[in-house]
Amino acid sequence: MAESSTPATKPLRIVIGCDTFAPDVNGAAKFAERLAAALVRHGHEVHIVAPAASRKHGTWTEVHEGERMTVHRLKSWRWYPHPWLRFALPWQIEANSRRILDEVKPDVVHFQSHIVVGRGLSVAAIERGIRVIGTNHFMPNNALQFTLIPEAFQQRAVKAMWRAAQRSYLRAEAVTTPTRRAAEFLEANTSLHNVLAISCGLNVSDYTADLGPRTDHRVVFVGRVEEEKQVDRLIRAVAQLKDELDVQLEIVGDGDQRRPLEALATELGVRDRVHFAGRVSDEYLRAALTRASVFAMPSIAELQSIATMEAMASGLPVVAADAMALPHLVHDGENGYLFEPGNADELAARLRDVLTATPERYREMQQESLNIVAAHDIENTVRTFERLYRGEPVGANGAPAGNSAH
Repeated sequence: MAESSTPATKPLRIVIGCDTFAPDVNGAAKFAERLAAALVRHGHEVHIVAPAASRKHGTWTEVHEGERMTVHRLKSWRWYPHPWLRFALPWQIEANSRRILDEVKPDVVHFQSHIVVGRGLSVAAIERGIRVIGTNHFMPNNALQFTLIPEAFQQRAVKAMWRAAQRSYLRAEAVTTPTRRAAEFLEANTSLHNVLAISCGLNVSDYTADLGPRTDHRVVFVGRVEEEKQVDRLIRAVAQLKDELDVQLEIVGDGDQRRPLEALATELGVRDRVHFAGRVSDEYLRAALTRASVFAMPSIAELQSIATMEAMASGLPVVAADAMALPHLVHDGENGYLFEPGNADELAARLRDVLTATPERYREMQQESLNIVAAHDIENTVRTFERLYRGEPVGANGAPAGNSAH
């Protein structure tokens, strides 16, 4: 570290706490991984605290997004209602948090979830006078299907989940979430105020747009193949277009709904048109997005949708459910279309609008996706978090504070 460094440019020592982190595949894990790598590229020392991905636990150096960082893998158990999720042991988290913070002595703790790791780190950080920043990716709909809680008790459970979230986030100096709608959602369910909307961001330059005309009709979906993603509606929509447009659907991702969806595709007579790619490499994912004609996101529980941003960075028009934060990315009639959540008929109609657009109109939608996603480049995101880490004010949309402060 150079002696001439000023407080505004001095590298920071940052602890990022996650209940889910790579190799897990979901939006929260991907955001934490990309943010950590970008911070390392900016010269900061980054430590990740996360559940071990197997029975092996300890501290070692890992490479994520091409960058080396220290990862503290906590002893974890498998959450068996979920197909792969592991969790850090709740009764050990405060002792582990105190130990790690005493060893690392960070300038700031940034937790990504209140459930286990965020709770322990925020408590230990406050005890030590360490600045705390919290980011919320939590949606009850994403969690309930794996809790085994009877439906009659689910609303009571959701209220308890929000109370737990509130306790952890009230310890933070600033609370963020990916979009303004997600911020309003968090504020409506807790006593939190002034939640900041800061995009998850992505490395826009990692994706390749093919702005030429398409010779076939390829629809692509990327995400967890689970109930709240409503991929069944997408398969039903494709079935409506199979004879008219010879549509092919590629589903990139895996989850507990894969077998039922394969059965549904067979039942609807489109099994030969629906390709389940499963979990794939980053290279495969990017190629799938580049060669597709349109991206479809029928999910009803997106706080931002990194997958949708990846598609937009690949120059794709998007057809998405008019739910939660998706309208922040999909501007109806500009870079694609919104449809009524759960309405497979309307989804089919909007896919038809994209796939039958004139070459000029199709190119306009592609270019608008590129224009919109440019503001979500990871560099904008990391600079905003650097300001928060240093205690500098930012506006409600994550920009440097001017007329509005958080």
